[in-house]
Order: sequence, then C-alpha cells, then structure tokens
Amino acid sequence: MTRTDGLRIGVLGASRIAESAIVGPAAELGHRLVAVAARDRSRADGFAEKYGVERVLDSYQDVIDDACVDVIYNPLANSLHAPWNLAAIAAGKPVLSEKPFARDRSEALRVADAARSAGVTVLEGFHYFFHPVTQRAFALAADGALGAVHRVEVAMAMPEPAATDPRWSLDLAGGALMDLGCYSLHVMRTLGRLGVPGLGGAPSITRAHAVLRSPGVDASCDVELAFPDGATGATTNSMVAPDYSFTLKISGSLGDVLVHDFIRPGRDDRLTLVTDDGPRVERLGTRASYTYQLEAFAAHVQHGAALPFGTDDAVANMALVDAAYRSAGLRPR
Repeated sequence: MTRTDGLRIGVLGASRIAESAIVGPAAELGHRLVAVAARDRSRADGFAEKYGVERVLDSYQDVIDDACVDVIYNPLANSLHAPWNLAAIAAGKPVLSEKPFARDRSEALRVADAARSAGVTVLEGFHYFFHPVTQRAFALAADGALGAVHRVEVAMAMPEPAATDPRWSLDLAGGALMDLGCYSLHVMRTLGRLGVPGLGGAPSITRAHAVLRSPGVDASCDVELAFPDGATGATTNSMVAPDYSFTLKISGSLGDVLVHDFIRPGRDDRLTLVTDDGPRVERLGTRASYTYQLEAFAAHVQHGAALPFGTDDAVANMALVDAAYRSAGLRPR
C-alpha cells in the first residue's frame, strides 16, 4: 500500500473496546473510520452516529469487501477473531486484530499460514508493548540494569463482567486466561526473547490453577512459569476482582522495576525503579498505548516499517495459553 494520507478503516462489530482501541487513536492520528457492521443493525447505526463512522453496512463481509476500506479492525468475540481475520486475508486487507489471536494454537496456525501465503499483515493487538513505559521496563531488564533477573510477576484483575458478557461463554472462547492471561503470557515470552540476563529464552508452564465460573470457563487462573536459566514467572488473572489492577514487576540481582498499570498507562504512567541508590519514579507519558499501536500499524501498512512481532509470535502465544489451560486441567478453547 502506498497511501500517504490517513488509513480508511473498516470496523467489524460495535464492541465496547472500540472507543479506546480504535476510535480515539484514529481521530488523533488522522485516520478515518469509513465503514462498520454489526450483527444488530441498530447497534451499528448507534455506533456510527456516536463515533462518526461514515457508512453502516449490512455484514462483516460487506465491510471487508468495501473498496473504500484499506484495513480491518477486528474486535469481535474471541471465537470470531480467526474466521474473520481469514476472510480479511482472503480479500487482501491487513488486519489489526484484538487479542487473543485465535481459540487455540491450531487455529492460530491456520491464520498465520494464510497470512504468510497471501502476504497480508495481521497484527495481534498487544497494545501494551508499544507504550514507552513498557519499553522502558523491558530495556532496563534487557540492558542489565536489574542484573540477572530471577522473577517476573504479572498481576491482572478486573471487576466481574455482566452475566451476558461473551467472556463468560465457552462457545465464544471466553475465560480469564483468554481475556487477561494472554497479556501476561505475552509479557513473559517477550522478555524471554529479548535476551534478558537470567532468563535464557522462552518460558514454560510449571503449574496452573483455575477457578471456574461455569464448566470449562475460568473466572480466575494463576500460572507459574520457569525460564531456561532458572528464573521463574508468576501471573494471576481474575475477572471477579473488586477493582482493576494491571501490574508488571521484574526483579533482578541489582534491582526491581514495577510498572504500575501496564495495560492502562494513560491513567497511570508510573514506573518505579528500586536499586541500591534507592527508589526512583519515572513518568513515561499518558498518551494511550492504543495510539502508539495504531501508529506502528499504520507506519507498517503505509510505509513498510517493521513491526515488533507478527503471526509467528501469535502462534507461540496461543501455544502457551493452551499449555496453561492443560496444566490447569482444562481443555484449550
């Protein structure tokens, strides 16, 4: 794609995440939301009126096939990520897809193979990675400022969604590990591939424990991991907590770094570094992580700029999610 003006974005569904994940970032960066469709036409009409989307179409496929749409944003329920990403790939449209990438590794692999064969980009929306607060924490770990890292802890918690929320549906590939834990495991894997001292590569699951809301659907899931060089990781993921909390802590022989809200740095952009010199708080800016993500995606689509991870990463992340579910005694989605 050689367009140098704003991207023309087609939106699949009228989801709750769209306002922060695509509407605000697109407006800030000068991109256009040109088409939307939803299962319920009235919801699409309301979404378009509220957010200034230029046209409401009858179906997701109509959005994908629209000649005025350059790229697709897919925030559908988890079970619909892969099928509609495959449809966009078939139409030659790059996709910014919400996480998780698919139901499981095998489905993720089908999408990755199709994207590779067609030469179409599908970016899994791990927006946290693109924010300076995350980049700073990862750099401190990778550059040896923390010494040999021996522990990585990610804690993710949110209040209970409504009973009708898709995140409580097994058929829609819901569950705490799918919704929250995919982030946690992505953090662990990313640190593993950055050459962080003390880690030695990709982590593996050593133990997982889930508390179920209904058969097969985890309300919470805690996971322990081990890295090749002896460091350990731990992540707690709960969809039945009293409040929101998204913290990342990396502990090493020379110090610790804590990101106070790595999912919502727009609300809290603090990073606290503790070394022998004492604690130091850094603030890395409240610009939304979703804006940084869309900026990177657009630079790739429009100008060929490199992305930090691709479909191979998405397949590997779903493999680790599958392994955690199996360790907890559950089947992958």
